[in-house]
Amino acid sequence: MGSAARQPLFSFGVIADVQYADIPDGRSFLGVPRYYRNSILVLQRAVETWNQHGNLKFVINMGDIVDGFCPKDQSLAATKKLVREFEKFNGPVYHMIGNHCLYNLPREELLPLLKIPGRDGNAYYDFSPTPEYRIVVLDCYDISALGWPQDHPNTIAALKILEEKNPNSEKNSPAGLEDVERRFVKYNGGVGEKQLQWLDSVLQDATNSNQRVIVCGHVPMSPGVASKAALLWNFDEVMNIIHKYDSVKVCLSGHDHKGGYFVDSHGVHHRSLEAALECPPAWTMRWSS
Repeated sequence: MGSAARQPLFSFGVIADVQYADIPDGRSFLGVPRYYRNSILVLQRAVETWNQHGNLKFVINMGDIVDGFCPKDQSLAATKKLVREFEKFNGPVYHMIGNHCLYNLPREELLPLLKIPGRDGNAYYDFSPTPEYRIVVLDCYDISALGWPQDHPNTIAALKILEEKNPNSEKNSPAGLEDVERRFVKYNGGVGEKQLQWLDSVLQDATNSNQRVIVCGHVPMSPGVASKAALLWNFDEVMNIIHKYDSVKVCLSGHDHKGGYFVDSHGVHHRSLEAALECPPAWTMRWSS
């Protein structure tokens, strides 16, 4: 095979879980160090690297750009600050929402800031960087106790699921839940019926157009790629639709922080990206030297 045949159709940049906040460093519930102020430097280095590459079609942010511990009177300013850093990339930037985004701002404020082209507060969409490929961005907090008004049907549906599936008074705790049932915690979410129908129609259209598809969502979609407590509530329904079509080649996610890679029984590659938040400052300095 000649060198021309090995050239990629396109390249793109990805980053996940920046979770910036102007607060001292801390640790996760599992004790993993988190570098809240340093994470914006990780993003800046990423943007520099993407621009130096010179031939990236786009960049996609896998969600959670500001941390839930960010003081709420700083949420709006911090989100705008991070968006400005992304806009220094010389090309299109696509965002999706994560749970930490929704700890900071309601959907009605968040979606315009992130230029997410959803309707009626929805944050799922698709685009084609080249005629051969379709990128599908899921709204993994469609059914969620986060981000919607308290009386919204999606909030009510989410609280019902949590009440039925999680007996703990603290709904962010998976204590006592076994295996994939551990996913029924408040910091995860689900994909609603309307979005499932949309996903099916988009994948059908991509298949008819002979396009290959990359599906992106903040929350992992396979137990093989992430911890059981960091999975989409209805990952099985989503994957049943995805597996109907040979066109889907990759599922990308963030959320789980430690990162992971898994090829499922249908040959779909799942990649959970490591969190920028947990990149040690020494590494950031090394990149810049």
